[in-house]
Amino acid sequence: MALLQIAEPGQSSAPHEHRIAIGIDLGTTHSLVATVLSGKAKVLNDEQGRVLLPSIVHYSKNSIEYGDEAKPFTTTDPKNTIVSVKRFMGRSQADIKFQHPYTLIGAENEMPAFETLQGRKTPVEISADILKQLKDRAEKSLRNPVNGAVITVPAYFDEAQRQATRDAAELAGLNVLRLLNEPTAAAVAYGLDQDSNLASDRNYVIYDLGGGTFDVSILRFSQGVFEVLATGGHTALGGDDLDRLIVKWAKKQLNIETLDDAEYAHFIVSARKAKEALSDAESVDIKVLNHHLTLDRTTFEDIIKVALDKTISVCKRVLRDAKLELNDIENVVLVGGSTRSYAVKNIVAQVFNQEPLCTINPDEVVAIGAAITANQLIGNSQDGSLLLDVTPLSLGIETMGGLVERLISRNTAIPVARRQEFTTYQDGQTAMLIHVVQGERDLVEHCRSLGRFVLRGIPPMTAGQARIEVTYQVDADGLLTVSAAETTSGVHAKIDIKPSYGLSESDTERLLLDGYKFAEEDKNLRHLNETKVEARRELEALEQALKVDAQLLTSDQLNALNRATAQLKVQLETDDIKAIEQAVEQLKTHSDAFAAERMNQHIDHALKGTKLDEWTNSN
Repeated sequence: MALLQIAEPGQSSAPHEHRIAIGIDLGTTHSLVATVLSGKAKVLNDEQGRVLLPSIVHYSKNSIEYGDEAKPFTTTDPKNTIVSVKRFMGRSQADIKFQHPYTLIGAENEMPAFETLQGRKTPVEISADILKQLKDRAEKSLRNPVNGAVITVPAYFDEAQRQATRDAAELAGLNVLRLLNEPTAAAVAYGLDQDSNLASDRNYVIYDLGGGTFDVSILRFSQGVFEVLATGGHTALGGDDLDRLIVKWAKKQLNIETLDDAEYAHFIVSARKAKEALSDAESVDIKVLNHHLTLDRTTFEDIIKVALDKTISVCKRVLRDAKLELNDIENVVLVGGSTRSYAVKNIVAQVFNQEPLCTINPDEVVAIGAAITANQLIGNSQDGSLLLDVTPLSLGIETMGGLVERLISRNTAIPVARRQEFTTYQDGQTAMLIHVVQGERDLVEHCRSLGRFVLRGIPPMTAGQARIEVTYQVDADGLLTVSAAETTSGVHAKIDIKPSYGLSESDTERLLLDGYKFAEEDKNLRHLNETKVEARRELEALEQALKVDAQLLTSDQLNALNRATAQLKVQLETDDIKAIEQAVEQLKTHSDAFAAERMNQHIDHALKGTKLDEWTNSN
């Protein structure tokens, strides 16, 4: 009998068949698409020879303009010209605190929609429109349909933001092979182009400052394996923010309190031009409305210092997470258009005591890495290195006492699956609430809730007898699935974690920093709550036992037991750990004697009527 041949997922069954795969860098300010041709990654241009597609969409009454064609409308029709839509992806209205000219619709805790002349447009729909342009560009350039795509996202995008990106890609008609972290894509581009670097272990910092996001990752290149040791960043920090700081400075210089939307748009455009000009010039003239200002390099550095300091503090924290010193870093790689600024290069060089690498065009490096990965995943290439991404924050489950049991720690390589057994708290319990949380603290109230579901149909058993297997699975895109199953009955339930909105920059930062700041306090709180849970469990077990066998105790013994029980209940209302532990010990001196009486009774019942010879022979 002939054996059937089964291709790997995403791979062609015909080895000679070349399938078209593209890598897309869906950026905040610019987007671009690349592919692998004749073994070499190449960025694709449009019919006018332009590589970068400005991430701008203008919705007029009867038409839609994209990219460079939409650019002029940012000043003439800002309300209907959507810029930097990536900053709205997977975010709630409450998270959006920066100035913008748009009319947003929707609940505070939901991803908003934009009110345009063509009706309501969600960030997902607008991103899909941009992705369609890139897909069409690739198909025109390659004269073939696209079979699959790798889309890049900031490393710090949470589940909601990643899901929104995947939804946009699918709406654009793309077969998504993988969502790939932007710094990781840059590592692929550099690592595969520099084979000599793979001979020995080397650590690299990927410093990625784009238009709207900042990421820093530390990667280890070892014998063909790229491993992300640690990652960090801001979902709302980038070149756009440098432009806003220049606008703020200009307003102060001109004694202007507020700007209307049209004026603000003019100021932003002028600020961006000035920032770009300072990469080559010592000073630049800024013309805004009827005013002229001069901005030199020293002033520019002072203006943006607050934003660059934020990026450096993230770098230092990520370095600590990876347990590395500055002299352990082989090179720093600059990624993202904002790293062209001389001010960024200077501060990075100062912090890491070395000149950063920028040998591949920082605008193109992410798309190139994505194209290489896409080419591998589609089955065209068997070459290349193994790639391990990491989870940015710990994932856990709520246990009794409002405590968090971590199943997947932050900076764990993905894809990953973790399984752990849990049990019931009460006798006869037939359902269990599975509460999924994200964060670095020990108490649920200090972490972010991702979702809840109930496992029903658990066979009624004594507390602690049921075996509930809970599995956390994070796929290659960083998306989480949680399932639970009772081992004896086979009942199961699952949830795909898709929150309605993403983490804000401040929330992400807070979750991480609080984990360090409150480590000792959390340790003490965990000990307190665990002690309380055990004490309450002891009280419940004692209460059930007294209902059945209270007659085994004398009135004095029963009174002493009741006094000890009452004293423990009083102490459980406090947070005095020593007093609670003393009350538990006091109760145990009485309850242990009661337990011994119960055991003797059960032995007597078991042996009653049994002859000595029978008992001896049974052994």
